[in-house]
Amino acid sequence: MEIKYTKGDALQPIGGGSKTIVHVCNDLGGWGAGFVIAISKKWKDPETAYRSRCARGEGHLGAIDFVAVRKEITVANMICQRGYSKPGKPAIDYKYLETCLLQVRAFCEKNGDSVHMPRIGCGLAGGRWEEVEQVIKNVFRYSNIQVTVYDL
Repeated sequence: MEIKYTKGDALQPIGGGSKTIVHVCNDLGGWGAGFVIAISKKWKDPETAYRSRCARGEGHLGAIDFVAVRKEITVANMICQRGYSKPGKPAIDYKYLETCLLQVRAFCEKNGDSVHMPRIGCGLAGGRWEEVEQVIKNVFRYSNIQVTVYDL
């Protein structure tokens, strides 16, 4: 399994067929900085789903929502960020990132989707791409799912 890297916007995924855009959410119900701002400018439903989940007390680590935003595009809100990062203390939880990505893999296998993302977990969550990349490779290693990572 090889990750495809490309220049572009993860919210305008390339290629044919159905696509799932994945991103990282925190477990505190905060939606207001980073990639989620761009998501909310384009589609309102992912934010609504996340805020509803958190309002119900179900915004725990490992939880995920699959939100259809267009006929061929789904956004996966993956809750795998523990609170907010602090200097020297990343908030990304790699164990729960794996938990969420396994759910993404199952969803994409069932629906024939490809996976699209920015460099998840490495912005406000404070993670290291080398570690995130390894989790992605481990999860999708034995699948036929195309994973594309976008750099603006």
